[in-house]
Parts: sequence; C-alpha cells; structure tokens
Amino acid sequence: MPEQDRRTVVITGGSRGIGRAICVAFAGPLTDVFFNYSSDEEGAKETERLVTEKGGQARGFKVNVASETEVEGFFAQVLAQSGRVDVLVNNAGITRDGLLVRMKEKDWDDVININLKGVFNGMKHVGKTMMKQRFGRIVNLTSVVGAMGNPGQANYVASKAGIIGLTKSAAKELASRGITVNAVAPGYVETDMTSEMTDKARQTLLEQIPLGRVAVPDDITPIIVFLASEKAAYITGQVIHVNGGMYM
Repeated sequence: MPEQDRRTVVITGGSRGIGRAICVAFAGPLTDVFFNYSSDEEGAKETERLVTEKGGQARGFKVNVASETEVEGFFAQVLAQSGRVDVLVNNAGITRDGLLVRMKEKDWDDVININLKGVFNGMKHVGKTMMKQRFGRIVNLTSVVGAMGNPGQANYVASKAGIIGLTKSAAKELASRGITVNAVAPGYVETDMTSEMTDKARQTLLEQIPLGRVAVPDDITPIIVFLASEKAAYITGQVIHVNGGMYM
C-alpha cells in the first residue's frame, strides 16, 4: 500500500503510557487511529485530544481484549467506519507481580488473558481482514523480560515470551498475503508502573542498563512506526530489542 494513501491504524491499550505515545506517533492528516481502553475514559479522551492536535483523527473504545466477543465487535466497528485495517499494534498489558510459589491462580490467569490471549484475539480478527486486503502490518509489544526472565514476574514473563512465539508463527502463516508480523521488546520504560519504584530499586535497575537510563516512550515509538511502514516490507517474524543494552 503506497505511503501517501490514507490508512487505518488500530492500537490496543491506548489511554496512557506507551500506548498513548504510539497513538500520537501515528497521528496525521492521512491516518485514522482507533484504540481501546479498559477503564480509563478520561485518559482515552486525552489520547483523542493529542492525536487531534497533530491533525489526525482518533476514537477510543472500551474493550476487554481478553474477550473474543468484544474484540470481534471492536473490529466490526472499526471496519464499519473505515472499511479497512492497515496496521495493528498489540500493546495492551497488565502486571500482577508475585513469587511463583505464592502466585494466586487469578493473578496468573488475568495476566495471561490480557497480555497473551489479547494479542491472539487481535491478530485472529484483524488477520482475516488483512488477508482479504492482501496487505497488513502487525506489531506486537513484548518485553525484555520475555527473553531474559525476571524473578517475581512468572506470569508476565510467560505472557511476553508467548508473544514472541506467537509473532513468529503468525509471521509464517500470513507472509504469503503481504502481511508482516513483528515484535518490539522494550526494556524498562518511564511509565506509571516504573514511577512507583523506590530509589534503591531504580538505582539497582540503572546499574543493569549500559546506557545508564530508563527509556521514555518516544524511544520505543519510532521503531513501531518504522515496522508499520513500507520501508519495513521485507522484515517479518523479528523481535526488535529496545533496551539500552540491558539484554544483548
């Protein structure tokens, strides 16, 4: 699809943090941005406002990405308004940290359902549309810990490692229809989640990062935008690590 044509971009988890930054990074006069949020309606309105400021259009929908029915309905609404989906960025995710032997079953299930099943649901329903179009770009957000592990996050790590495998399998299935599927694995990013760390924990973290700082969302978004562009047409099934050298 030529770069100058109008395109539709769908982002999950767009009401704050990295998701909001992704929405804004794609914003422009020739791009329609659709995103979901789970509960933060005010955050969703702020994302819409920021996209509009950049000359784009955005609309947020309250959707539970773990529900296949809700995800199917979400894409039905997107298609009713735009007629196509060119880019899907699976960003939505949660954490429920705890030691493996003490982890509650619900904390395991909630993280796997949102982080991993949510990506499956999104790719399943957008994949059908992209196959008909014979064009599409899918970018899944995984994490550095999905490659290296992390104590106290067995559920989160399992979900993010699962996204890597899911990305590679989908890339092989969809390549013949002109659809690329890649993953971006951020390291630690300055978000609401990391802002709650103690000074000691933050210092310990920084000692693990050769570049000596935590990322900001704008360190991550250019890679996502690139993978969604025509310039990345020959890249699929890859995991791009953006972690300041924390994992090599």
